[in-house]
Amino acid sequence: MFGESHDLATEFPEYKEQIHQLKMEDRHFSRLFDEYHEVDSQLHRIEQAIEVHADDFVEGLKLRRLNIKDELYGMLQQAA
Repeated sequence: MFGESHDLATEFPEYKEQIHQLKMEDRHFSRLFDEYHEVDSQLHRIEQAIEVHADDFVEGLKLRRLNIKDELYGMLQQAA
């Protein structure tokens, strides 16, 4: 949805402690977390009309964000 926050702590508030712990202890999680944040920030800029891109590029970014979120969620479930 337009303007909606997709920050991981907002998406998974029940895993807030695990997110922090994994960011500090797991390099793969930390790298994926940073990539997720970058893709989400870029999508937010597009939604705010700060950046303009073709629809297929935007859809690709949304798919990438979803795939990263799925992988991060799996890691959070294993850590819980």
